[in-house]
Amino acid sequence: MAAGSGTTTHLTPATGAGWEEGEHVKPFTPEKAKEIIMSLQQPAIFCNMVFDWPSRHWNAKHLSEILHGKQIRFRMGMKSIGTGRTIIPQFETTCSYVEATLEEFLTWNCDQSSLSGPFRDYDHSKFWAYADYKYFVSLFEDKTDIFQDVRWSDFGFPGRNGQESTLWIGSLGSHTPCHLDSYGCNLVFQVLFVPRHWWHYVESIDPVTVSINSWIELEEDHLARVEEAITRMLVCALKTAEDPHNTRAWLNPTEVEETSHEVNCRYLNGAVSAFFDHYRASKVVEIQALKTNREHTEEEELNVYNYMGQTCSQNLTMGAVKQEAASTFGPDLVPVTQRSEEPPSGRGGILKSDGKDFVDKDGEHFGKSHCAKRQQMQLHSENAAVGQVASNSTVAPSQTFISTDDVLDCLVNPQVTRTVAQLLIQGRSL
Repeated sequence: MAAGSGTTTHLTPATGAGWEEGEHVKPFTPEKAKEIIMSLQQPAIFCNMVFDWPSRHWNAKHLSEILHGKQIRFRMGMKSIGTGRTIIPQFETTCSYVEATLEEFLTWNCDQSSLSGPFRDYDHSKFWAYADYKYFVSLFEDKTDIFQDVRWSDFGFPGRNGQESTLWIGSLGSHTPCHLDSYGCNLVFQVLFVPRHWWHYVESIDPVTVSINSWIELEEDHLARVEEAITRMLVCALKTAEDPHNTRAWLNPTEVEETSHEVNCRYLNGAVSAFFDHYRASKVVEIQALKTNREHTEEEELNVYNYMGQTCSQNLTMGAVKQEAASTFGPDLVPVTQRSEEPPSGRGGILKSDGKDFVDKDGEHFGKSHCAKRQQMQLHSENAAVGQVASNSTVAPSQTFISTDDVLDCLVNPQVTRTVAQLLIQGRSL
C-alpha cells in the first residue's frame, strides 16, 4: 500500500505478516487511541493493538469455507507491463468484472483452472482479480456472528465491529489507483491509520491478500455529503446533456442505482436534512453546556461557521491536541515516513474519491500544479458563503426542500462563477 500527498509513502506490512505479540498488554487505551485518531494529520501504524482479534487469523481459504458457494464480484485488471513493477492505473471504469466464488478465485490464482469456469477468459499470468468494497453486512448477511471477529471498539469506538467494516481480497498486482476518501478517516486492519482527504493508493504485493477496513465518521462529513450531492447533480446534468449514456465516465461504476435528476435531488435533500438534524442536535448540546458554564456565555450564539470548527480559538486548541498526538509516536505508534518520488499524475484519468456513506462515490479531478491555489480560492469562497448563511439564519428550519432553482440560485452567484472562471483560466495557462 502507498499513501501520500505530493509524495508517495510505502508501507510494508501485508495481511498475514502480523505484529509480534510481545506482552499481551495493549499500549493504548480505547480513549487514548481515539484521541490520537481524531487529531493525527498524517498516516501512522498502530502496533500491538489487535493481537487478540479473531479476524487476525483470517485468510482467503478460511473465508472461502465460511462463504462456501457465495458469488462475489471480482474486478479484473492487467498485471504489470514492461520491466520492473510498472503499473498502469486501472480505474473501475476501465476494468471488466467476473462473478465467482472464493473457491474458484483461489483455484484460478493457483494457476490450476481449466478452460471452463468464470475466469476462463483471463490468463492468470496476465491478469489480477480484486474483490474490493465488499461490505460485511451484504457479504455475511446470514452469518452475522462473524461481525464480532472485528473489534474497532479497541480504538475508542464502542460497539463498532464487522457490521461497519469492508472486506478486500485480491491477487498479486490488484490495486485501487490514487484517490482520496470523501468522508471520514480510514482504519485499515493491518494496524494502519489514513487521515481524511489523504491521497493514497492500494496495491496487493502478496499472491493473495485479505484486508479489512472501516471509515470513521467525522464532523466534516455532514457538509461533505452536501457538497458531493451537488457535485453528483452537476455531473449528471452536464454529462447527460452531452451524452445520455456516458454519465458513468465520471461516476463510479459501483453506484448502486441508475442516476437521474430525480434521484440526485433526493440525495441532495437527504444530505441537507441530515446536516440540519445534526446541527440542531449539536446546538441543543451546546446551549445546555453554556447554561452550566458561565465563562462561555459570550459564545452562546452558535452559528454554522463555528459548527464547522473553523474559529481561531478552535484551531489553536486543535493545534495543541495535534502536537500532543504527534508526541506519542514511539514503538507502538509509528509515523508513516515519506520518500521523495514524482507524485502520481492526475492527467491520465479522473482521480476518484471513495465516499462511503450517504452518496456512494463520485470523482474529483485536481490538477497538481494549481491545487494549492484552487484550494485557497475554494476556502475563501466557502468561508464567505458559510458566513453569509450563518448571519442570515440562527436557527435551522425544521423542514427544508431543495429544488433545482435553489441550486441554480447558488451556482450563478457571482462569487461562484468568478471562482469557476479563474479555475478555467488557470487550468489553461499552466
